[in-house]
Amino acid sequence: MQPVYLDYNATTPVDPEVQATITQVLGETFGNPSSAHPYGQQAKAVIEQGRQQVADLIRAEVSEVVFTACASEANNLALLGAARAQQQRGRHIITSAVEHPSVSQPLQHLASEGWEVTVIPVDACGRVDPEAIRQALRPDTVLVSVMHANNEVGTIQPIEAISAITRERSVLLHVDAAQSAGKIPVEVTALGADLLSLAGHKFYAPKGIGALYIKEGTPLAPILFGAAQEQGRRTGTENVAYIAGLGRAAQRARVHLDTSAATLREKRDRLHGLLREAIPDLRLNGHPEARLPNTLNVSFPNIDGKTVLARAAQSVAASTGSACHADSKEVSGVLGAMGLTLEQARGAVRLSVGTPTTTDEIDQAAAALIRAWRHNN
Repeated sequence: MQPVYLDYNATTPVDPEVQATITQVLGETFGNPSSAHPYGQQAKAVIEQGRQQVADLIRAEVSEVVFTACASEANNLALLGAARAQQQRGRHIITSAVEHPSVSQPLQHLASEGWEVTVIPVDACGRVDPEAIRQALRPDTVLVSVMHANNEVGTIQPIEAISAITRERSVLLHVDAAQSAGKIPVEVTALGADLLSLAGHKFYAPKGIGALYIKEGTPLAPILFGAAQEQGRRTGTENVAYIAGLGRAAQRARVHLDTSAATLREKRDRLHGLLREAIPDLRLNGHPEARLPNTLNVSFPNIDGKTVLARAAQSVAASTGSACHADSKEVSGVLGAMGLTLEQARGAVRLSVGTPTTTDEIDQAAAALIRAWRHNN
């Protein structure tokens, strides 16, 4: 038997309907979308349909969606592009202490080039205080970047309150929505985002395709150079089949969003309840309410989280945190920023359910994790 998969925040399987769409496009639509002949225009039409579907998911104008290879590229384009386009105005950027490496690393690169980056701390639940953003703003601040939902603990940030502050000062706001899109409503106007990043493989599209929302009029310098695809924002021949797949996944996510979120929350809470009932002093990491409906990050007492997962490996496939840090021997920087002790951070395990997860699988996974914990307790 395969272990129960509880690592949907790392990646999701490709939805069968998405796979069918990709296969059809691969077989029927081979033209270069930049070509003027019918084969090229057929490919271009596929791209524009995908663009409309992604725009519909986030309630954007179709012209505001640019396709990238992944959310990491979208984040890099948003941060490097927005900073460089505004460097004559100012060279100060604000971010949070719990961002994904595809945000924190580009900002470190900008810091090495002379930009000043202010990192705002989070509270014990992993949330940023919007007033801390306000106090950190300066006349030379050109960009604020705060993720919508954390990939490790699921905490949802108060983006609307943050954007109300940035708009007052005419400062651009970038939002990494890689984990939230497809799980909870992500509407760019309601959020107040100027730039917003998406990852297809987080909501049942393939790895290797993402998108960046760029609000009309937002200054953005390209970071790749070549031809003028994607309105000159992102050069390179588009991945037509994967764009079609991303569009189909976005369409499905939009249609099923409300029911999917409720179902995910029910599964997550069942898992949490089973673990909490059997394991005294199990600690919930993240906000108890303002959290992704599928995400459960808990610290097991008196044991290392990696040990728990190693012992349960035949029955459960999960992680101790971000897949981008899977080989790291250090504890999560997100949990450290939230103020967890070293022992609590080392005991943490991230369990993320998905649409295919069944109740039986939840029960099997809980039993295996409880057995793994009891081995030493």
